[in-house]
Amino acid sequence: MREDGLHADVVIVGAGPTGLTLANLLGGMNVSVVLIERNMTTVQEPRAVSIDDESMRTMQAIGLSDDVERIVARGYGSRYLSPSRRNFLTVEPTSRDYGFDKRNAFQQPELEQVLRNGLGRFPHIRQMFGWEMQNFSQHAASVTVDIRESGGREAKITGRFMVACDGGRSSTRSGLGLELAGSTFAERWLIVDLVRTENRFRHTEVHCDPARPCISLPGPDNIRRYEFMLQKGEDEEIANDEAFVRNLLSRVGPDRNAEFRRVRVYTFHARMATSWRRGNIFLAGDAAHLTPPFAGQGMNSGLRDAQNLGWKLAEAVAGKVDDAFLDSYEIERKPHAWEMINLALRMGQVMMPENSVKAALTRAAFGALGLYPPARDYFAQMRYKPKPRFRQGLLFPDGKPESQTMVGRLIPQPVVEGTDRVRSLLDGLLPDQPAVVVFDEFPDRVVPAAALSKLAGAGAVVVGLTPEWMNPVDGAFPVYREVSRLFSTPQLENYLGHAFLLRRDRYIASIVPVAALESLLPAIAAIATPRPAPNPNPALAEAS
Repeated sequence: MREDGLHADVVIVGAGPTGLTLANLLGGMNVSVVLIERNMTTVQEPRAVSIDDESMRTMQAIGLSDDVERIVARGYGSRYLSPSRRNFLTVEPTSRDYGFDKRNAFQQPELEQVLRNGLGRFPHIRQMFGWEMQNFSQHAASVTVDIRESGGREAKITGRFMVACDGGRSSTRSGLGLELAGSTFAERWLIVDLVRTENRFRHTEVHCDPARPCISLPGPDNIRRYEFMLQKGEDEEIANDEAFVRNLLSRVGPDRNAEFRRVRVYTFHARMATSWRRGNIFLAGDAAHLTPPFAGQGMNSGLRDAQNLGWKLAEAVAGKVDDAFLDSYEIERKPHAWEMINLALRMGQVMMPENSVKAALTRAAFGALGLYPPARDYFAQMRYKPKPRFRQGLLFPDGKPESQTMVGRLIPQPVVEGTDRVRSLLDGLLPDQPAVVVFDEFPDRVVPAAALSKLAGAGAVVVGLTPEWMNPVDGAFPVYREVSRLFSTPQLENYLGHAFLLRRDRYIASIVPVAALESLLPAIAAIATPRPAPNPNPALAEAS
């Protein structure tokens, strides 16, 4: 039996965290989607365990941050321990640059269920679980995907675009002839997930022991994961040797007798696809890059892909964009994905010292740095983690040196206060369109009516943001007070009297002095395509 005639703006292959997040983003942008997943349900076993503040901001963008916060253990850190269990490095970030805690523990089955439930808000998204892609082809302005259900039914889907979120062994990537490049790094680790832990320590414990490196990660609801590095000669059969596993657990904590939820050997890689796009087909998540787990950035990198690609596909569906617009996805995301891979490798070197001498030297170096407060704070607040920033792409530089400019960076998300004294995160007050944020002591006075009209006509919303020491006012456009002082850093205070042009993903596309507001008009036109009036009831066209 064959079912043809399915159509969608975007076909997504793979309903893991990246595919589900992308579908939610597109759903909220009135883009029709067919989501294909070969499994009958979302994942039922623990995999990824950490979601960071950038990804939580993406959850906010799809309207699910409150639901996700209900299932996570918020704001945990790490302790790095010597073989004698002496703590030599503490990482416990407290800052909330993007509006959320920097590290949050979760269970992937629960997260995926939240994301899948979120799709129910959108009648124009069709979920096809239990269907597997058989082959695909593309033409100048479309993609055709043949799929088969486990029961034998077949269907053909036509889409404007296709996004492959089908994992590290992506059949789409193979079908496109794209290879994985990068490090030959490949380490085998034994992953032990517990039903319930006796280890009540809230933070991650990193046992930096050359004899057997181990990471012990907390989770919500008293669960815990242990990761043990395997040595040469230890094959995957040891995962079935209960005595071996329990002996490892006894060396690093009180969980020798705990009930196992899952025990499995994983091989970690540091690789990246040579290209992330072929015509109308894009790779995202593990299909595009494989990241070692030591920085907890594998899934988070995939969610960054979804956030970057989602609005660009929506713009392409709504109006005509050129290849450079869509090519900016890879141009912007690829360097930062490499930065996350390299961060994980560097952290792995601390966790996995080659011998006792190097381990002792590493501990001594961190001990010396701990005597210098700025260095201690650098590690404690996770400032070693590269902040997301683009150097090329849909950007309009302001002429400042790269080390000083905010163009290309994800704008901090402060808590702001309106004239009603209600406090909110900034993103929640901005509609899903380009935004011009006027940062000034008197935003209402420095935006002429003519400029306001032109910016609005170009498709941008205008809001004012005052520094902490100024009160907001009511006027021709909303003005808020920046309460959390994220804009009181030297770098951002230098931009007082300027306007930030934010893209739909809240990256800064351009910054100009308030006297030059109208000079933003070409940049707005470059990131927002002209579009017809929206369809009030978008739906997936389906042949009967």
